[in-house]
Amino acid sequence: MIKSPICEILGIKYPIIQGGMAWISDSSLASAVSNAGGLGIIAAGNAPPEIVLEQIKKTKALTDKPYGVNIMLISPHAAEIAELVADEKVPVLTTGAGNPAKYMKQWTDAGIKIIPLVASTGLARMSERSGATAVIAEGCEAGGHIGELTTMALVPQVCDVVNIPVIAAGGIGDGRGIAAAFMLGAVGVQIGTRFLVAKECTVHQNYKDKVISAKDIDTIATGKRLGHPVRSLKTTFSRDYFSKEYDASITNEELESLGVGALQKAAIDGNVSEGCFPAGQISGLIKKEQSAKEIIDELMEETAIILDKAQQWKT
Repeated sequence: MIKSPICEILGIKYPIIQGGMAWISDSSLASAVSNAGGLGIIAAGNAPPEIVLEQIKKTKALTDKPYGVNIMLISPHAAEIAELVADEKVPVLTTGAGNPAKYMKQWTDAGIKIIPLVASTGLARMSERSGATAVIAEGCEAGGHIGELTTMALVPQVCDVVNIPVIAAGGIGDGRGIAAAFMLGAVGVQIGTRFLVAKECTVHQNYKDKVISAKDIDTIATGKRLGHPVRSLKTTFSRDYFSKEYDASITNEELESLGVGALQKAAIDGNVSEGCFPAGQISGLIKKEQSAKEIIDELMEETAIILDKAQQWKT
């Protein structure tokens, strides 16, 4: 069995954190991942507090294992959600799309373990100074909001500048990726895209089918002009958005408005022409639907095999 300090810190069996995917990571998926030995995450996204509270209560009813909530810091409800999770004493928080420093004392006072997502060494250092339990170093291979650096480049540099545990994310979809993350210095991984096709994931079937049928070159990064790029599957929507991004006659406000509601159209409605389908570059590795337990068991079995084979390189 693979042992990692992050398992003891978070009270989980396996060093796998499920990505917090807006409109996707709900109580059904989070509880299934937690019950399977990983850390399931509820994604707050842009949802109002009452919706997030409902998902927390449902998750508590479905699992007695540790779970977490992901807060997207650019959400208009971020401050309210920050207070809600403190009141509910959610075991673990992951954060994205910003610096959580102003909320850290509130959360640490509530006994919450905080794991910010970072795309640079600078934010990793700031997170450590403000009291983070660990950080998630996410490369641009990931689906959803991304930074500039690749996972291969980012993870070891983050490991070099912080003394807290580092969790790798971005471009990790099988045991080879997990083993590689360990070699880079990480003590665990965050995985999102692979869990999109979990049987307990309630995303529209069209979304799952697009991930399963995707090839290695079937994702695209859009939104760089606006300062918050997003990686998603190539669709009519994403290709059109990409072309308009470089059209000087279209204002930033007009470009921003094009994306409003696109994720909901994908995740809830399964609209393959008007929806935005965030997914990582490992989509081409995914070939089937499985339960969360089957995914995690397979990931850990593959990782153990790869780590054992690594001995061949020793002389």
